[in-house]
Amino acid sequence: MGGSERAEFSGKIMTKTEKADFILHELERLYPETPIPLDHTDGFTLLIAVLLSAQCTDERVNKVTPALFKKAATPQKMSKLTIAEIEEIIRPCGLAPRKAKAIFELSHILLEKHQGDVPASFEELEELPGVGHKTASVVMAQHFNVPAFPVDTHIHRLAQRWRLTSGKNVETTEKDLKKLFPKEKWNKLHLQIIFYGREYCKAHSCDGLTCPICSVVNNDRVKPILTKK
Repeated sequence: MGGSERAEFSGKIMTKTEKADFILHELERLYPETPIPLDHTDGFTLLIAVLLSAQCTDERVNKVTPALFKKAATPQKMSKLTIAEIEEIIRPCGLAPRKAKAIFELSHILLEKHQGDVPASFEELEELPGVGHKTASVVMAQHFNVPAFPVDTHIHRLAQRWRLTSGKNVETTEKDLKKLFPKEKWNKLHLQIIFYGREYCKAHSCDGLTCPICSVVNNDRVKPILTKK
C-alpha cells in the first residue's frame, strides 16, 4: 500500500475492518512469498519441527533437526530410538526431556493408531503427546492446507499493538483475528504477521507507535503501549 493509501487514513480513527484491510494489503506488499520457516520434508518432520519450536527459535530448530532426521525421519525409525538418544540430539532446543518423551510416544501412537501417517484433523493431532492447538494448527495449515490461524507470541503481540483483540490470551486473539480476516487468507497471513513482527515490530523495538503498520493503524494513539504477555 503506497503513500496515497496511507494518507487516506491520516488523522482518522480506523475501524477494525479498515485496519484489517490495510494490514492485508501492507503485508502482501512486503511478503508476497511466505516460505515455511521450519525445514522439513513431509508431515512427520514438520510435526516434529513444530513441536521442537516451542519456546525455541526456528533458527535453532533448523540447526538441530538435520542430525535428528538423519537418524530418524519417519515414525518407524523414531520409535526405535530411545528417549535418551532423542533427548541428547534435541538438547539445544530446550525442554529436551519433555520434548524427547513426546516425540518418542507420538511416533509409537502414529504407528499404532494411524498406520504411520500424520492424522489430518485437529482433534487427532491434539490427542498426540506434546501437540497443542497451535502445533496442530501449523500442521493443518502448512501441510494439509486446511484454513487455520496459529497464534504465536509474535502474532499475539502484534494483534495487541494493532488493537485487533483484547489480547488477554492466545485463544481470544485467534478467535478475534479469524473474525476479522477472510478464511482463505489465514494460512498465508499468519506467516506474514510472524515475518513482519520479526523484521519491523519486535518486542523491544516498537512501542505500538513507530513501525510502518503501527504508525498508521494507531494514528490516534499518543502514548506507547505496554504489551501484555
